[in-house]
Amino acid sequence: MPRRLFVTTALPYANGSFHIGHIMEYIQADIWVRFQRMQGNEVHFVCADDAHGAPIMLKAESERITPQQLVARIAAERPQYLDGFHVSFDHWHSTDSPENVELSQDIYRKLRAAGLISTRTIEQFYDPVKGMFLPDRYIKGECPNCGAKDQYGDSCEVCGAVYAPTELKNPYSTITGATPVMKQSEHYFFSLSDPRCVEFLKGWALDGRLQPEVANKAREWLEGTTADDGTKTGGLADWDISRDAPYFGIPIPDAPGKYFYVWLDAPVGYLASLKANCAKRGLDFASFVAPDADVEQVHFIGKDIIYFHTLFWPAMLKFAGYKVPDRVNVHGFITVSGEKMSKSRGTGLSPLRYLELGMNPEWLRYYLAAKLNARVEDIDFNPEDFVARVNSDLVGKLVNIASRCAGFLAKRFDGRLAAIDHGAHEGFARPWAGPEAVAALYEQREFGKALREIMQFADAVNQFVDAEKPWDLAKDPARAAELHRCCSTALRAFRDLVLLLAPVLPAMAGRVQAFMNLPSLDWAALAEPLPEGHRLEAYQHLMTRVDPKQLDALFDSPAAAAPAATAAPTASKGSGGKSAAAAAAPPAAEGTISIDEFAKVDLRIARIVAAETVDGSDKLLRLTLDAGEGRMRTVFSGIRTWHAPEQLTGRLTVMVANLAPRKMKFGLSEGMVLAASFPDDGGGVFLLDPQDGAQPGMKVR
Repeated sequence: MPRRLFVTTALPYANGSFHIGHIMEYIQADIWVRFQRMQGNEVHFVCADDAHGAPIMLKAESERITPQQLVARIAAERPQYLDGFHVSFDHWHSTDSPENVELSQDIYRKLRAAGLISTRTIEQFYDPVKGMFLPDRYIKGECPNCGAKDQYGDSCEVCGAVYAPTELKNPYSTITGATPVMKQSEHYFFSLSDPRCVEFLKGWALDGRLQPEVANKAREWLEGTTADDGTKTGGLADWDISRDAPYFGIPIPDAPGKYFYVWLDAPVGYLASLKANCAKRGLDFASFVAPDADVEQVHFIGKDIIYFHTLFWPAMLKFAGYKVPDRVNVHGFITVSGEKMSKSRGTGLSPLRYLELGMNPEWLRYYLAAKLNARVEDIDFNPEDFVARVNSDLVGKLVNIASRCAGFLAKRFDGRLAAIDHGAHEGFARPWAGPEAVAALYEQREFGKALREIMQFADAVNQFVDAEKPWDLAKDPARAAELHRCCSTALRAFRDLVLLLAPVLPAMAGRVQAFMNLPSLDWAALAEPLPEGHRLEAYQHLMTRVDPKQLDALFDSPAAAAPAATAAPTASKGSGGKSAAAAAAPPAAEGTISIDEFAKVDLRIARIVAAETVDGSDKLLRLTLDAGEGRMRTVFSGIRTWHAPEQLTGRLTVMVANLAPRKMKFGLSEGMVLAASFPDDGGGVFLLDPQDGAQPGMKVR
């Protein structure tokens, strides 16, 4: 009987564009979903934007738009990525939707009725200027362990210490810079430590539905750890599910001024998206989410959000009377050439840049599939390996079969297939495990193993073509029947290869279906050989090779990777043509600069005398700066998204004073102000603030 599947991927936070980690997860889930559809199973593949929380609220405020407008702008970007990489979601929704409000509040009410919601008064840092309680990541100060400055309120990036925000020394709000004060508030908690929850989760998480490494981590969280002296620590703690106004989220019923913490309503977004999809298709939503529903609920997530998906989420569903997940498939992260993503190091792989360069999305789908398995392992994108694997497997092995045989069939035999060479066809089956084994590997998400099996099949077909040499057979009219049989045998095998690869290469499979007049791309078609006399259409080339130059364009080059040439110093006698200083100095480490190079940059304190928007630009602000020179400078800065002009006037900042003036269509820009951000600006852009007492014109050194 066909299976009924409800499949999701993790909800992306709606304050930024997709990155390559999102795309990897969507491709992994999409391959599995497409395989299930080929099997004839009923699949409902949904996702949504995670739209709530303080970061979105604050970013929208900085742009002087509503959170809904910000989320809508981000959501408008999604189709170019999903369509571009052939990801086949049935529905994409938002957690800021009527369905999510209804379902989140329903789950909360049922948990409350079950006695699993409690309240308690907590103390938390409060920004007296902004008038809001501060999440940990909006508090900075000095690390209580090593003393490092400007560390976040939950962990130190220098020494790795983990602590409570109240332990920071000299804390300040990253929103306003104000010193936070302690303030009490009543919070709502989900009683995850309740014996009912613990007993349920020990059964649910440890019964084989999770990957071994994930189950082991869940066991550690559930049971705690025991020290050598027998002292037991850890175990489940109750979960704070509320936040105080102002907050962009879903109101908690019967609790004015209280909102659900974003991590409560975010996973409910899976159900909200499914409900919207059911309404669109005229399906009974209740039949999917009832505790005994004949539906497999499958989640694909990254390893960084295991805690929420293997503890809170199933417990919420269980005790609210909903179906619990059948599987949570966890994957690792993606690196580039063994390193974490970093634009400054030239290891930032932008999926949008990939598409804009015209690179075939199925190259990436195939390469990632060849690396993916059922374990929680990081996978590495290596540019040289990418070029070699795609060009060898997809072009040199797969497409090569059709390109070498289809033309002869069209020119000599009206595009019609002859009877196959049964001996050769049986020989193709020997080197690989066969369709049933490949199907099992797809089901188990062992995509790399599946592709290796398929490529062994492709190797056997290419060896047959190489041995038969259709290009030589075509020279002898007396051997036309051999030519016809050789090309027909190879092209039938090519059809099978494309069916086996269709979950990974859906666009190519669609083109081959048209070229070969295939009635369907169902998995069952593998058992249905194309009959003698079956007619093929004219062959169109299916895929080009990867040009290594495209990879050069894809990756951002590190700034100043190749230092500018400078005038050589006068060579001193006996130095072999080099200056004595150059001969004595050790070679500089790659990516470093000398103190002399740094000294060339003239950094000065400047006061922002005026700030105004620029007509015709939604990114630029025109800043009038006093750098202590007896005159004013005009600088155009692309910070309008994050800073309102009226908030900047009177502030001190740091500017590059000796930057060559730049002629812009809006006027002459006479410098640059300095700001801090993450590589993708996802966390905001923050102007540098000099310490009190600094004056315009002071040199920064």
